[in-house]
Amino acid sequence: MRLHTNSLSFRLFVLAAVWSLLALAAAGAFLMHDHRLRTERGHEAFLDILLLNVIATTEFAEDGGLAALPDAGDGRFMSLHSGWYWQIMQADAPEGAVTSPSLAGEMLVLPGSDEAPFDDEFRRVATIDGPQGSALRAIERMVLIGDGEAPFSFVVAGDLAVPHGALAEFRTNLVTVFAILGGGLVIITVVQVRLGLRPLRDVGRSLTAIREGRKERLEGDYPEEIAPLTRELNALIDSNRQIVERARQHVGNLAHALKTPLSVITNEARGSAGPLAEKVAEQAGVMRHQLDYYLDRARMVAGARALGAVTEIAPVVDPLARAMRQIHADRHLELDVAVSDGLRFQGERQDLEEMIGNLIDNACKWAERHVRVECNRADDATARLRIVVEDDGPGLSAAEREEALRRGRRLDETKPGSGLGLSIVSELATLYQGTLDLTESPLGGLKAQLELPAA
Repeated sequence: MRLHTNSLSFRLFVLAAVWSLLALAAAGAFLMHDHRLRTERGHEAFLDILLLNVIATTEFAEDGGLAALPDAGDGRFMSLHSGWYWQIMQADAPEGAVTSPSLAGEMLVLPGSDEAPFDDEFRRVATIDGPQGSALRAIERMVLIGDGEAPFSFVVAGDLAVPHGALAEFRTNLVTVFAILGGGLVIITVVQVRLGLRPLRDVGRSLTAIREGRKERLEGDYPEEIAPLTRELNALIDSNRQIVERARQHVGNLAHALKTPLSVITNEARGSAGPLAEKVAEQAGVMRHQLDYYLDRARMVAGARALGAVTEIAPVVDPLARAMRQIHADRHLELDVAVSDGLRFQGERQDLEEMIGNLIDNACKWAERHVRVECNRADDATARLRIVVEDDGPGLSAAEREEALRRGRRLDETKPGSGLGLSIVSELATLYQGTLDLTESPLGGLKAQLELPAA
């Protein structure tokens, strides 16, 4: 799945992933801290038990010396430099200290009472260095034996590598479990985002299908959060179609309402003689040209890029070509048509007919023997189609080609028509964000290249 930075999917994924990772990191830190405290307390509790065993099993002779070595209840005190040690000495006679066999006659060096003071039970805990440089956790208790004036110091020390090893193992297991959990949460987040936003993607695909003409409305059972959006979009689509249809009706009504009286005026003027009649006929002709242009323009604006309008190219071009062959049958024109398979225009059919029909009609009027029509995809990566109409007529110069695209300009009054054909094609192409280019054709005449949006 590709996530674009400027998308809802990316934002939801980042927020959920960051929150999950932060929560896992905080939980992991808390668990590590809690487990370290529990492990250290457990280690000290175990040392306390061993110390009590040492105190309870220590026997003193009448002269104050030890009658026998105490039993700490752990065989590690018997192994040399095992990391587990005990030490007994009278506070005022450290030279008479007795140590566990694991110390091999060495002494445990404890900090002063200022650094590690005794509590109310004459007990203190400190971290010290062992004989081999290892870190030890030591617990010392001061016990007054019999009627002695000086108390005895009982010390038991255990290697910190034991709790540290347990902590390291716990940390490894915790990181492993949390890494698996984090990866699972990320995957679940991706799935959740994909499933949660699927209705929006369905709406997007349906709108694309409407724009391409494969559907007319948004259909489907959408969640209640999106259902109002789909209803409003369907209402907008219906309203757009109604507006387009009403605009076309009004344009048609206006054409009928104006053209009939204008034709009456023109006929009456032509049936009369004199300067006034000539002037009326001349101005009536100008009015007809203006009327044709602005009515065509109004129709183009009403129909251009109507939502969901898609037109197949071949069903439009082939009938136009057949009609032109019949119209110009007496001239024996060769009209070659080549249309690529699957070409579709993103727009109204009658607008496409208007554009292609004008181009073919113009080419047939000026051609000597040959007219060629080609419809295919544009060479660039954009979704556009190219319609090329060429003839072997006299062609146009660069200045004449520019003049031909102007509204109502006729370069040869001997040819029938209003002079609006190429300008209407140019106007329609512009409304569809397309282009019309006039160049010299390899056939010798004019080459009209029309580019329009493809569906």
